Amino acid sequence: MSMQEASPPKPQRGGGFLLFLVLVTLALGYIAWPFASALLWAVIAAIMFQPLYRWMLSRLNGGRNLAAIATLLVIFVAVIVPAIAIGDIIVKQALQIYEVVKAGRFDAAGTFEQIQSRLPTRLSQILEGSGYGNFAVIQERVTAVLRDSLSVIASQALKIGGNAFTSLLVFAVGLYVTYFLLRDGDRLGALVKDTLPLDRRSANHLASNFVATIRATIKGSVVVGLVQGLLGTITFWIVGFPSAVLLGVLMAIVSLLPAIGPAIVWIPIAGYLLLTGSIWQGIVVIVSGAVVIGSADNLLRPLLVGRETGIPDWLVLVSTLGGIAAFGLSGVVVGPVVAGLFLAGWALYREETVEELVE
Repeated sequence: MSMQEASPPKPQRGGGFLLFLVLVTLALGYIAWPFASALLWAVIAAIMFQPLYRWMLSRLNGGRNLAAIATLLVIFVAVIVPAIAIGDIIVKQALQIYEVVKAGRFDAAGTFEQIQSRLPTRLSQILEGSGYGNFAVIQERVTAVLRDSLSVIASQALKIGGNAFTSLLVFAVGLYVTYFLLRDGDRLGALVKDTLPLDRRSANHLASNFVATIRATIKGSVVVGLVQGLLGTITFWIVGFPSAVLLGVLMAIVSLLPAIGPAIVWIPIAGYLLLTGSIWQGIVVIVSGAVVIGSADNLLRPLLVGRETGIPDWLVLVSTLGGIAAFGLSGVVVGPVVAGLFLAGWALYREETVEELVE
């Protein structure tokens, strides 16, 4: 036959097939939901350590499996082991505080009277008028808060202990998935972009924004917070304040709040030291908090993040706090990523609309 045979037409996908895709995707999401947190942190680890994996790959003459294993080993030694050690120290220091309070070795009433005697007259009058000038009232309210907090902590501790096998399984799944994402991440990323129901330019833009937001969030929030927490721990250790590591971790957590952040922790401690007669210790905490710890964010964030993301600070705050409320610790990353994709998606829509109007 002289005429070239026409290729058979591609089958048309009807609504039934799309419904099948939606249902099976939802089913898979429901099945994998118990491991959602592990999968998320596996994706984050693969993105953050991809440069290290590529370096390992070049050193190991293209051995993808060996490079992924070596990178995973670095993650375990440099991230997971220190996190477990710090967690153990935090638990021990929290238990020490609990034992001191429970045994009555802390003279709260005497400390309160000492602080109250050093306050300015006007401030003492304000405290008296608000009802907080009486130690018994404060003790009752603080006791109620501690009782509720301890009950929540105890219930969570029992939950973690009762599900120790599940926690270990989730941890193992996270490491296992990280290995494959490191090894095959570039191919999986290209496959996802090709599968998205978007044109190539939009898919590439959203994928780049997704990766940039994760990197900016980890480096700009987590890394800076860890540095500020470490500086706080060193400061409290120098002045001899108890539970320095616990307070440093608390400072790292509140550093997620723009502007005020770590000051929520070090200002009350500095005030306590000054009012109880520890003058030089209080001054050291103030200088360290205002100059060293406060400057760490301004110096490190531009250096680590640069212009990787254009999310406004107020949206970072709202999305981070909302993400934590909805997803727990994973919300630290989920919130800003959703916010970044929201802004990128609407920016693409605006560009396409303008292009259509110009044409």
